[in-house]
Amino acid sequence: MAEQTLFIVKPDAVYRNLIGEVISRFEKKGFRILKLKMFTFTQEQAEKFYDVHKGKPFFGELTSFITSGPVVAAIIEGNNAIATTRIMIGATKSFEAVPGSIRGDFGLGFSENIIHASDSQGSFDHESRVAFE
Repeated sequence: MAEQTLFIVKPDAVYRNLIGEVISRFEKKGFRILKLKMFTFTQEQAEKFYDVHKGKPFFGELTSFITSGPVVAAIIEGNNAIATTRIMIGATKSFEAVPGSIRGDFGLGFSENIIHASDSQGSFDHESRVAFE
């Protein structure tokens, strides 16, 4: 079933020149890139983007990191895009992500984990509106 999802190449990956590597993995998997945008999150955008985590102890760390430099946002389309993307990116904590996953191969920690991806249709709807507003 074809569906769309969003991923964000985070500031650590941009800084480490991994944009092409990350995007190419999705292209090689067969996903079609529908939208692509490089920008830097404002504090307001970051808080809106991560509002599901507001009140959690790591909320400040999330918003601080995502605003620390440019990111690349992409909307992709393909079969089972949300579930497949989540498998491709790996566990949130990079040290728990399996080798072969994006985070397993390139992530350096919890925040510095290279990539964010929507985890549901609702998250995609919300996050893509914030990223592409």
